[in-house]
Amino acid sequence: MSERLAIAAGRIFDGDAWHEDGALLVTDGVIEGIVARGDIPSGVKVMEAGAMLVPGFIDLQVNGGGGLMLNDKPDVDTLETICKAQMPFGTTAVLPTLITDTREITRATIAAGIEAARRKVPGFLGLHLEGPHLSLARKGAHDPKLIRPMDEQDQAALIAARPSMPVLLTTVATESVTAEQVKALADAGVVVSLGHTDTNYRTARAYAEAGASMATHLFNAMSQIGNREPGLAGAAIETPTLSAGLIADGVHVDPATMQIALKAKNGPARIFLVTDAMATIGTDLKSFQLNGRTIKRENGRLTLEDGTLAGADLDMISAIRFMHEKIGYDLGEAIRMASLYPAESVKQDHRLGRLAKGFAANAVQLTDALDVSGTWIDGNKVFEA
Repeated sequence: MSERLAIAAGRIFDGDAWHEDGALLVTDGVIEGIVARGDIPSGVKVMEAGAMLVPGFIDLQVNGGGGLMLNDKPDVDTLETICKAQMPFGTTAVLPTLITDTREITRATIAAGIEAARRKVPGFLGLHLEGPHLSLARKGAHDPKLIRPMDEQDQAALIAARPSMPVLLTTVATESVTAEQVKALADAGVVVSLGHTDTNYRTARAYAEAGASMATHLFNAMSQIGNREPGLAGAAIETPTLSAGLIADGVHVDPATMQIALKAKNGPARIFLVTDAMATIGTDLKSFQLNGRTIKRENGRLTLEDGTLAGADLDMISAIRFMHEKIGYDLGEAIRMASLYPAESVKQDHRLGRLAKGFAANAVQLTDALDVSGTWIDGNKVFEA
Protein backbone atom coordinates (compact mmCIF):
# COMPACT_ATOMS: atom_id res chain seq x y z
CA MET A 1 0.00 0.00 0.00
CA SER A 2 1.12 3.61 -0.51
CA GLU A 3 -1.53 5.77 1.15
CA ARG A 4 -1.17 7.21 4.61
CA LEU A 5 -3.61 5.74 7.07
CA ALA A 6 -4.83 6.26 10.63
CA ILE A 7 -6.35 3.29 12.48
CA ALA A 8 -8.35 4.68 15.38
CA ALA A 9 -9.52 2.81 18.48
CA GLY A 10 -10.88 3.41 21.96
CA ARG A 11 -7.68 1.96 23.43
CA ILE A 12 -4.37 1.09 21.78
CA PHE A 13 -1.82 -1.21 23.40
CA ASP A 14 1.65 -0.54 22.00
CA GLY A 15 3.27 -3.55 23.70
CA ASP A 16 4.22 -1.59 26.80
CA ALA A 17 1.40 0.83 27.63
CA TRP A 18 -2.22 1.62 26.79
CA HIS A 19 -3.19 4.79 24.91
CA GLU A 20 -6.76 6.04 25.31
CA ASP A 21 -8.79 7.18 22.28
CA GLY A 22 -5.84 7.22 19.93
CA ALA A 23 -4.86 6.36 16.37
CA LEU A 24 -2.06 4.34 14.81
CA LEU A 25 -0.46 6.25 11.93
CA VAL A 26 0.74 4.03 9.08
CA THR A 27 2.58 4.76 5.83
CA ASP A 28 3.54 2.09 3.30
CA GLY A 29 2.70 -0.65 5.79
CA VAL A 30 5.07 0.73 8.43
CA ILE A 31 4.03 2.41 11.69
CA GLU A 32 4.80 6.13 12.11
CA GLY A 33 3.56 6.29 15.68
CA ILE A 34 0.51 6.64 17.90
CA VAL A 35 -1.30 9.99 18.26
CA ALA A 36 -4.40 11.22 20.04
CA ARG A 37 -7.51 11.07 17.89
CA GLY A 38 -7.64 14.87 17.85
CA ASP A 39 -4.09 15.00 16.47
CA ILE A 40 -4.68 12.90 13.35
CA PRO A 41 -3.22 14.96 10.47
CA SER A 42 -5.73 16.45 8.06
CA GLY A 43 -6.26 14.55 4.84
CA VAL A 44 -5.27 11.20 6.34
CA LYS A 45 -7.73 8.37 5.76
CA VAL A 46 -9.18 7.24 9.09
CA MET A 47 -10.38 3.68 9.71
CA GLU A 48 -12.16 2.75 12.93
CA ALA A 49 -10.94 -0.28 14.89
CA GLY A 50 -13.52 -0.32 17.67
CA ALA A 51 -12.72 -0.97 21.32
CA MET A 52 -9.07 -2.04 21.19
CA LEU A 53 -6.10 -2.23 18.85
CA VAL A 54 -3.17 -4.44 19.93
CA PRO A 55 0.00 -5.86 18.32
CA GLY A 56 -0.52 -8.71 15.87
CA PHE A 57 -0.11 -12.17 17.34
CA ILE A 58 2.83 -14.40 16.40
CA ASP A 59 2.49 -18.20 16.40
CA LEU A 60 5.69 -20.21 16.13
CA GLN A 61 4.02 -23.64 15.99
CA VAL A 62 1.14 -24.13 13.53
CA ASN A 63 0.90 -27.56 11.93
CA GLY A 64 -2.11 -26.83 9.77
CA GLY A 65 -5.30 -24.87 9.21
CA GLY A 66 -8.19 -24.41 6.86
CA GLY A 67 -8.57 -28.18 6.57
CA LEU A 68 -4.97 -28.80 5.51
CA MET A 69 -1.86 -30.19 7.18
CA LEU A 70 1.53 -29.03 5.94
CA ASN A 71 2.66 -32.68 5.87
CA ASP A 72 -0.03 -33.61 3.35
CA LYS A 73 0.72 -31.00 0.69
CA PRO A 74 3.97 -29.11 1.31
CA ASP A 75 3.65 -26.32 -1.25
CA VAL A 76 3.15 -22.56 -1.32
CA ASP A 77 -0.64 -22.83 -1.60
CA THR A 78 -0.79 -24.86 1.60
CA LEU A 79 1.48 -22.40 3.40
CA GLU A 80 -0.81 -19.58 2.29
CA THR A 81 -3.91 -21.49 3.41
CA ILE A 82 -2.40 -22.14 6.84
CA CYS A 83 -1.47 -18.48 7.27
CA LYS A 84 -4.92 -17.28 6.16
CA ALA A 85 -6.64 -19.70 8.55
CA GLN A 86 -4.98 -17.98 11.51
CA MET A 87 -5.95 -14.42 10.54
CA PRO A 88 -9.52 -14.50 11.94
CA PHE A 89 -7.94 -15.30 15.32
CA GLY A 90 -5.56 -12.34 15.25
CA THR A 91 -2.37 -14.11 14.16
CA THR A 92 -0.37 -11.99 11.75
CA ALA A 93 2.92 -13.93 11.62
CA VAL A 94 3.11 -17.72 11.43
CA LEU A 95 5.73 -20.44 11.35
CA PRO A 96 3.94 -23.26 9.51
CA THR A 97 5.22 -26.41 11.16
CA LEU A 98 6.19 -29.72 9.59
CA ILE A 99 5.70 -32.70 11.87
CA THR A 100 8.28 -35.50 11.47
CA ASP A 101 8.15 -36.85 7.91
CA THR A 102 10.27 -38.32 5.12
CA ARG A 103 13.33 -36.69 3.57
CA GLU A 104 11.29 -35.98 0.43
CA ILE A 105 8.51 -34.19 2.31
CA THR A 106 11.05 -32.22 4.33
CA ARG A 107 12.88 -31.12 1.17
CA ALA A 108 9.60 -30.09 -0.48
CA THR A 109 8.60 -28.11 2.61
CA ILE A 110 11.88 -26.20 2.67
CA ALA A 111 11.56 -25.42 -1.05
CA ALA A 112 7.98 -24.21 -0.51
CA GLY A 113 9.09 -22.03 2.41
CA ILE A 114 11.81 -20.40 0.32
CA GLU A 115 9.29 -19.66 -2.43
CA ALA A 116 6.67 -18.35 0.04
CA ALA A 117 9.24 -15.96 1.47
CA ARG A 118 10.17 -14.81 -2.04
CA ARG A 119 6.51 -14.16 -2.86
CA LYS A 120 6.00 -12.40 0.48
CA VAL A 121 2.96 -14.51 1.35
CA PRO A 122 1.01 -12.46 3.94
CA GLY A 123 1.57 -13.80 7.44
CA PHE A 124 4.40 -16.15 6.48
CA LEU A 125 7.30 -15.71 8.89
CA GLY A 126 9.27 -18.83 8.03
CA LEU A 127 9.22 -22.53 8.88
CA HIS A 128 9.30 -24.70 11.97
CA LEU A 129 10.61 -28.21 11.32
CA GLU A 130 9.50 -30.26 14.33
CA GLY A 131 11.61 -33.35 13.83
CA PRO A 132 12.49 -35.83 12.43
CA HIS A 133 15.51 -35.71 14.77
CA LEU A 134 13.65 -36.55 17.98
CA SER A 135 13.61 -39.13 20.76
CA LEU A 136 11.54 -42.30 20.47
CA ALA A 137 10.99 -42.19 24.23
CA ARG A 138 9.18 -38.84 23.91
CA LYS A 139 7.76 -39.16 20.40
CA GLY A 140 4.22 -38.05 21.25
CA ALA A 141 2.15 -38.20 18.06
CA HIS A 142 5.22 -38.30 15.78
CA ASP A 143 5.52 -41.44 13.67
CA PRO A 144 8.33 -43.54 15.24
CA LYS A 145 9.19 -45.07 11.85
CA LEU A 146 10.22 -41.62 10.58
CA ILE A 147 12.32 -40.49 13.55
CA ARG A 148 16.07 -40.61 12.87
CA PRO A 149 19.39 -38.95 13.81
CA MET A 150 20.55 -35.81 12.02
CA ASP A 151 23.22 -36.41 9.41
CA GLU A 152 25.48 -34.05 7.44
CA GLN A 153 22.95 -33.77 4.63
CA ASP A 154 20.20 -32.70 7.03
CA GLN A 155 22.42 -30.12 8.68
CA ALA A 156 23.62 -28.72 5.35
CA ALA A 157 20.04 -28.38 4.04
CA LEU A 158 18.99 -26.31 7.04
CA ILE A 159 22.05 -24.07 6.88
CA ALA A 160 21.58 -23.53 3.13
CA ALA A 161 17.89 -22.63 3.54
CA ARG A 162 18.26 -20.23 6.45
CA PRO A 163 19.17 -17.05 4.49
CA SER A 164 16.11 -17.45 2.25
CA MET A 165 13.45 -16.84 4.90
CA PRO A 166 13.09 -14.57 7.92
CA VAL A 167 13.01 -17.43 10.46
CA LEU A 168 13.95 -21.10 10.29
CA LEU A 169 13.31 -23.01 13.50
CA THR A 170 13.89 -26.68 14.17
CA THR A 171 12.91 -28.82 17.15
CA VAL A 172 15.50 -31.48 17.98
CA ALA A 173 16.26 -34.00 20.72
CA THR A 174 19.66 -34.43 22.31
CA GLU A 175 19.34 -38.15 21.57
CA SER A 176 19.38 -37.51 17.79
CA VAL A 177 21.46 -34.35 17.34
CA THR A 178 24.93 -33.59 18.71
CA ALA A 179 25.92 -30.42 20.53
CA GLU A 180 28.34 -29.71 17.68
CA GLN A 181 25.48 -29.85 15.18
CA VAL A 182 23.43 -27.50 17.33
CA LYS A 183 26.32 -25.05 17.42
CA ALA A 184 26.72 -25.17 13.64
CA LEU A 185 22.99 -24.55 13.12
CA ALA A 186 22.83 -21.73 15.66
CA ASP A 187 25.95 -20.09 14.22
CA ALA A 188 24.19 -20.11 10.83
CA GLY A 189 21.13 -18.35 12.28
CA VAL A 190 18.84 -21.38 12.61
CA VAL A 191 16.74 -21.22 15.80
CA VAL A 192 17.25 -24.52 17.63
CA SER A 193 14.59 -25.68 20.06
CA LEU A 194 14.87 -28.69 22.36
CA GLY A 195 11.81 -30.90 22.43
CA HIS A 196 10.46 -34.43 22.20
CA THR A 197 13.41 -35.51 24.31
CA ASP A 198 14.08 -37.44 27.51
CA THR A 199 17.29 -35.52 28.10
CA ASN A 200 18.54 -34.77 31.59
CA TYR A 201 19.00 -31.27 32.98
CA ARG A 202 22.78 -31.11 32.61
CA THR A 203 22.66 -32.19 28.97
CA ALA A 204 19.93 -29.66 28.22
CA ARG A 205 22.06 -26.92 29.78
CA ALA A 206 25.06 -28.03 27.70
CA TYR A 207 22.97 -27.83 24.53
CA ALA A 208 21.79 -24.36 25.54
CA GLU A 209 25.44 -23.34 25.88
CA ALA A 210 26.04 -24.78 22.40
CA GLY A 211 23.32 -22.55 20.94
CA ALA A 212 19.87 -24.02 21.55
CA SER A 213 17.65 -21.11 22.57
CA MET A 214 14.18 -22.56 23.01
CA ALA A 215 12.11 -25.44 24.38
CA THR A 216 9.15 -26.75 22.40
CA HIS A 217 5.70 -26.85 24.09
CA LEU A 218 6.83 -26.69 27.70
CA PHE A 219 6.03 -29.79 29.81
CA ASN A 220 4.74 -31.76 26.81
CA ALA A 221 6.88 -34.53 25.27
CA MET A 222 9.89 -33.78 27.46
CA SER A 223 11.61 -34.97 30.64
CA GLN A 224 9.80 -33.58 33.66
CA ILE A 225 10.91 -31.86 36.88
CA GLY A 226 11.84 -34.38 39.55
CA ASN A 227 13.26 -33.93 43.02
CA ARG A 228 16.77 -35.00 41.95
CA GLU A 229 16.54 -34.58 38.17
CA PRO A 230 15.01 -31.33 36.84
CA GLY A 231 14.85 -32.60 33.24
CA LEU A 232 14.28 -30.39 30.21
CA ALA A 233 11.21 -28.81 31.83
CA GLY A 234 13.39 -27.64 34.69
CA ALA A 235 16.18 -26.51 32.38
CA ALA A 236 13.74 -24.49 30.25
CA ILE A 237 12.46 -22.66 33.32
CA GLU A 238 15.80 -22.16 35.05
CA THR A 239 18.08 -21.34 32.08
CA PRO A 240 18.12 -17.58 31.33
CA THR A 241 18.75 -18.04 27.60
CA LEU A 242 16.01 -20.62 26.92
CA SER A 243 12.58 -19.35 25.89
CA ALA A 244 9.68 -21.79 25.87
CA GLY A 245 6.39 -22.18 24.05
CA LEU A 246 3.29 -22.91 26.12
CA ILE A 247 0.03 -24.44 24.89
CA ALA A 248 -2.51 -22.58 27.04
CA ASP A 249 -5.67 -24.61 26.53
CA GLY A 250 -6.06 -26.24 29.95
CA VAL A 251 -5.60 -29.64 28.30
CA HIS A 252 -1.87 -29.85 27.64
CA VAL A 253 -0.72 -28.23 30.89
CA ASP A 254 -2.62 -27.87 34.16
CA PRO A 255 -3.31 -24.21 35.06
CA ALA A 256 -1.51 -24.61 38.40
CA THR A 257 1.58 -25.94 36.61
CA MET A 258 1.42 -22.97 34.23
CA GLN A 259 1.38 -20.57 37.15
CA ILE A 260 4.33 -22.27 38.83
CA ALA A 261 6.38 -22.11 35.62
CA LEU A 262 5.51 -18.49 34.89
CA LYS A 263 6.43 -17.39 38.41
CA ALA A 264 9.67 -19.39 38.37
CA LYS A 265 10.95 -18.58 34.85
CA ASN A 266 14.50 -17.24 34.97
CA GLY A 267 14.92 -14.57 32.27
CA PRO A 268 15.63 -12.64 30.16
CA ALA A 269 14.21 -15.35 27.85
CA ARG A 270 10.44 -15.71 28.25
CA ILE A 271 7.59 -18.18 28.16
CA PHE A 272 5.37 -17.40 25.16
CA LEU A 273 2.13 -18.77 23.73
CA VAL A 274 1.85 -21.26 20.88
CA THR A 275 -1.26 -23.00 19.57
CA ASP A 276 0.22 -26.21 18.08
CA ALA A 277 -2.83 -25.88 15.82
CA MET A 278 -3.74 -28.58 13.31
CA ALA A 279 -5.88 -28.82 10.16
CA THR A 280 -9.04 -28.22 12.20
CA ILE A 281 -8.39 -24.51 12.81
CA GLY A 282 -11.10 -22.46 11.11
CA THR A 283 -13.15 -25.55 10.18
CA ASP A 284 -15.77 -27.91 11.61
CA LEU A 285 -13.67 -31.00 10.85
CA LYS A 286 -14.17 -33.87 13.31
CA SER A 287 -11.11 -35.84 12.18
CA PHE A 288 -8.17 -35.76 9.76
CA GLN A 289 -5.12 -37.81 8.78
CA LEU A 290 -1.49 -37.47 9.86
CA ASN A 291 1.08 -39.84 8.33
CA GLY A 292 -1.76 -42.26 7.56
CA ARG A 293 -3.14 -42.19 11.12
CA THR A 294 -6.51 -40.75 12.14
CA ILE A 295 -6.58 -37.76 14.49
CA LYS A 296 -9.93 -37.30 16.26
CA ARG A 297 -11.37 -33.97 17.39
CA GLU A 298 -13.52 -34.22 20.50
CA ASN A 299 -14.22 -32.04 23.56
CA GLY A 300 -11.44 -29.57 22.83
CA ARG A 301 -8.85 -32.30 22.26
CA LEU A 302 -7.09 -33.77 19.24
CA THR A 303 -5.94 -37.34 19.81
CA LEU A 304 -4.71 -40.48 18.11
CA GLU A 305 -6.87 -43.58 18.45
CA ASP A 306 -4.91 -44.57 21.59
CA GLY A 307 -5.63 -41.23 23.27
CA THR A 308 -2.21 -39.63 22.67
CA LEU A 309 -2.54 -35.87 22.29
CA ALA A 310 -1.83 -34.82 18.70
CA GLY A 311 -1.48 -31.06 18.48
CA ALA A 312 -4.13 -28.75 19.90
CA ASP A 313 -7.63 -27.59 19.03
CA LEU A 314 -6.63 -24.03 19.87
CA ASP A 315 -6.36 -20.56 18.31
CA MET A 316 -4.30 -17.66 19.61
CA ILE A 317 -7.07 -15.37 20.85
CA SER A 318 -8.48 -18.31 22.84
CA ALA A 319 -5.04 -18.85 24.41
CA ILE A 320 -4.90 -15.16 25.36
CA ARG A 321 -8.39 -15.35 26.88
CA PHE A 322 -7.31 -18.41 28.86
CA MET A 323 -4.27 -16.61 30.26
CA HIS A 324 -6.30 -13.52 31.14
CA GLU A 325 -9.56 -15.06 32.38
CA LYS A 326 -8.48 -18.44 33.79
CA ILE A 327 -4.90 -17.78 34.91
CA GLY A 328 -5.63 -14.18 35.94
CA TYR A 329 -2.85 -12.58 33.94
CA ASP A 330 -3.01 -8.86 33.18
CA LEU A 331 -4.40 -8.42 29.66
CA GLY A 332 -1.33 -6.56 28.44
CA GLU A 333 0.96 -9.33 29.68
CA ALA A 334 -1.23 -12.01 28.06
CA ILE A 335 -0.99 -10.10 24.77
CA ARG A 336 2.79 -9.78 25.12
CA MET A 337 2.96 -13.58 25.49
CA ALA A 338 1.37 -13.82 22.03
CA SER A 339 3.26 -10.99 20.33
CA LEU A 340 6.41 -9.46 21.83
CA TYR A 341 7.77 -12.57 23.57
CA PRO A 342 7.60 -14.88 20.53
CA ALA A 343 9.12 -12.07 18.43
CA GLU A 344 12.00 -11.85 20.91
CA SER A 345 12.52 -15.61 20.90
CA VAL A 346 13.18 -15.67 17.12
CA LYS A 347 15.00 -12.32 17.02
CA GLN A 348 12.24 -10.47 15.17
CA ASP A 349 11.50 -7.97 17.94
CA HIS A 350 13.09 -5.18 15.91
CA ARG A 351 10.06 -5.21 13.58
CA LEU A 352 7.32 -7.33 15.14
CA GLY A 353 5.54 -7.58 18.49
CA ARG A 354 4.91 -3.86 19.16
CA LEU A 355 2.90 -1.01 17.73
CA ALA A 356 5.83 1.40 17.55
CA LYS A 357 7.61 3.61 15.05
CA GLY A 358 9.39 1.63 12.33
CA PHE A 359 7.57 -1.62 13.08
CA ALA A 360 5.40 -3.51 10.60
CA ALA A 361 1.77 -2.37 10.85
CA ASN A 362 0.54 -5.77 12.08
CA ALA A 363 -2.36 -5.24 14.44
CA VAL A 364 -5.51 -6.85 15.82
CA GLN A 365 -8.85 -5.21 16.55
CA LEU A 366 -10.49 -6.61 19.69
CA THR A 367 -13.91 -6.11 21.21
CA ASP A 368 -14.39 -5.60 24.92
CA ALA A 369 -15.24 -9.32 25.09
CA LEU A 370 -11.82 -10.12 23.52
CA ASP A 371 -13.25 -11.26 20.20
CA VAL A 372 -11.24 -10.49 17.07
CA SER A 373 -13.12 -7.98 14.89
CA GLY A 374 -10.33 -7.26 12.44
CA THR A 375 -6.73 -8.17 11.55
CA TRP A 376 -4.11 -6.04 9.82
CA ILE A 377 -0.87 -7.16 8.15
CA ASP A 378 1.54 -4.54 6.82
CA GLY A 379 -1.23 -1.94 6.97
CA ASN A 380 -3.65 -4.05 4.93
CA LYS A 381 -6.86 -5.30 6.50
CA VAL A 382 -6.76 -9.06 5.89
CA PHE A 383 -9.76 -10.01 8.05
CA GLU A 384 -12.95 -8.29 9.17
CA ALA A 385 -15.64 -9.94 11.30
